Amino acid sequence: MVKNTEINLSTVSRGLKGTSDAVVIGVGQGTDGPVLLDNPLTAKSAEALADSLKPLGVTGAADQLVRLPGLPETGSGILVLAGVGKVQAGQSLTGEALRRAAGSAVRQLAGLATVTLAFPTASVEDVAAVAEGAAMGAYSFTEFRSSNDGLKDPVRNAVIFTELADGGDLGAVLKRAGLVAKAVNSTRSLVNTPPSHLYPESFAEAAKDLAKGLPVKVTVWDEKRLEKEGFGGIMGVGKGSARQPRLVKVEYSPAKATRKIALVGKGITFDTGGISIKPALHMGDMKSDMAGAAVVLNTVLALAGLGLPVKATAWLCIAENMPSGAASRPADVLTMFGGKTVEVLNTDAEGRLVMADGIVAASREYPDAIIDVATLTGAQLIALGNRTAGVMGTESVTGALKAAADRAGELVWPMPLPEELRPSLDSQVADIANIGERHGGMMTAAVFLREFVGKDKAGEQIPWAHIDIAGPSFNNGSPYGYTHKQGTGCTVRTLVAYVEDILAAA
Repeated sequence: MVKNTEINLSTVSRGLKGTSDAVVIGVGQGTDGPVLLDNPLTAKSAEALADSLKPLGVTGAADQLVRLPGLPETGSGILVLAGVGKVQAGQSLTGEALRRAAGSAVRQLAGLATVTLAFPTASVEDVAAVAEGAAMGAYSFTEFRSSNDGLKDPVRNAVIFTELADGGDLGAVLKRAGLVAKAVNSTRSLVNTPPSHLYPESFAEAAKDLAKGLPVKVTVWDEKRLEKEGFGGIMGVGKGSARQPRLVKVEYSPAKATRKIALVGKGITFDTGGISIKPALHMGDMKSDMAGAAVVLNTVLALAGLGLPVKATAWLCIAENMPSGAASRPADVLTMFGGKTVEVLNTDAEGRLVMADGIVAASREYPDAIIDVATLTGAQLIALGNRTAGVMGTESVTGALKAAADRAGELVWPMPLPEELRPSLDSQVADIANIGERHGGMMTAAVFLREFVGKDKAGEQIPWAHIDIAGPSFNNGSPYGYTHKQGTGCTVRTLVAYVEDILAAA
């Protein structure tokens, strides 16, 4: 189902001639106008080009791309000036600025086979950022088109010009960048797949296909096993659809693992709202309501590909939320996995029901931490907008996730879990209701999920964090940087960086 074409990444330190179809150099927005960044051009060519930036209309703004005839020393037919955004004298570009500039250039240069990226790279981390950006920029999704006529193929080869290529083998850096970008792009493709083709059973099969060749074990619960073992949340949400729900467990368990984490993902392959049906406007975007499950799946596969010494388990809680004679009704009571009962006051607050089952199941394996990822609430967009995910939970986990997100270049913001929200979830007939206080609804949903986090062997609550990606998981606006329209693959990079960080601290 997921057929991503991966870009080939390599480095070169000198001799640009004959390396590519285009050479890309960076231009920044300085306080006094556009600034040509360090590049491999001759001093004479660089000086002449710098003097021509303003007359050419080059500003250095992020995502600006200006194509010029190639210069003799580049050996390519095209010289590309790529904007990197605001720069300050004496300050290096951030990794994310490089990542976005490289991704933007590769994305906009679709149709060319090979591109050389000659951005300033003062460190190995800079090289990694350029490589990641290029690999994420070279994404396309054409599986459901009858013809690709008029569509440009993505760039297939990215050559990174860096003097660091002389100092040692950058192979590990490029490998990591490629694997992480592959995980991001696989997440995007799952999100972009229409609900006619991605439904609980086919999503489970896609997980198996993506895991082939990796040291992971995939276990699938069908509707019969879910019913028998008491997964009332997943069954309660999924029973209204003719396409019955699934729970998928993806385990990466290397012999030398030093840490153990569980990732739980919301996998609503389409969300009509159920009996509490959504308005028709923009309902088609609800094919993205399974983004959390796609994120945790591809994160574990990336960890396995990197061979990191961590036991990582992804729990994909998959259902289709449809209205029918078999669907759950408002006022129904569901018995969740583990026995807790939930009064369903709104069938459109279904994600937290499937996630609760997954969190209980994850807790029973006593991981060092549980992180759940979900397109959970519209309140997330109101609070944090379209590009920033909210993270809530145990401070030790949320703080580490924020640090990892900063390193990975993703936007994540910690939010509180006010205790006064919990009484609003009280039910007159069950242990808890599935909706509560409307104001601060993102946090109320997290307070609900916290009720299902289990205890460790010492009797303390397992460290846990909830990431709400309702806004940043799906881009309805124009492409920017390495981000294409529709599925974004957000938080995969953050979770990989989080695991790397906790392993480094062990």
